[in-house]
Amino acid sequence: MFESLTGLIEQGGYIGIVLLMFAENLFPPIPSEVIMPLAGFLAARGELNLVGVVLAGTLGSFLGALPWYFAGALLGEQRMRRLAQRFGRWLTLAPDDVSEACLWFQAHGRKAVFFGRLVPAIRTLISVPAGIARMRLGAFVFYTVLGSLVWTFLLALLGYLLHAEYHRVADYLDPGSKIVLAVIGVVYLYRLFTFKDRPGEVSTQD
Repeated sequence: MFESLTGLIEQGGYIGIVLLMFAENLFPPIPSEVIMPLAGFLAARGELNLVGVVLAGTLGSFLGALPWYFAGALLGEQRMRRLAQRFGRWLTLAPDDVSEACLWFQAHGRKAVFFGRLVPAIRTLISVPAGIARMRLGAFVFYTVLGSLVWTFLLALLGYLLHAEYHRVADYLDPGSKIVLAVIGVVYLYRLFTFKDRPGEVSTQD
């Protein structure tokens, strides 16, 4: 499994990293905590360049944040809550998740965008309240890119530095990665089938 995942990134190269990180921000099939360290491994093996890996990961992460920002700006909080109520089952996104992200943004201001990119639980959702608040696009781009750069660099560097123990790490991650992917699948299915039980009434007014 470890070799299969690294093989996917190896075959896709930098474009593959961009696409995977873009998808991870829209809908997390494989989290960045898996993608970027494996890309770092490939850089340490000389198959990719570490700087290129970080830039590709940052670009994909930034591009994945833009749709959420514009969705927030165009729809507003109440429409976003209704969207989450209607389609949230498949995105595992509840209306209350939108409101909580808005409250977090209001409490921390612009720095919420930067630090939010470093917190796995809200790194995607933080773009929504930034759009709802009509945060200046230039500022949103700056803080999003900066936060994404720090996040992807740390994860890629971790994989790069562990290359010295590549074979031992591979031995541990091969069965471990199966468990991680299985857990991701189980958690998604659980949230999918129990989503209707999650609270969060939506106002009918804009």
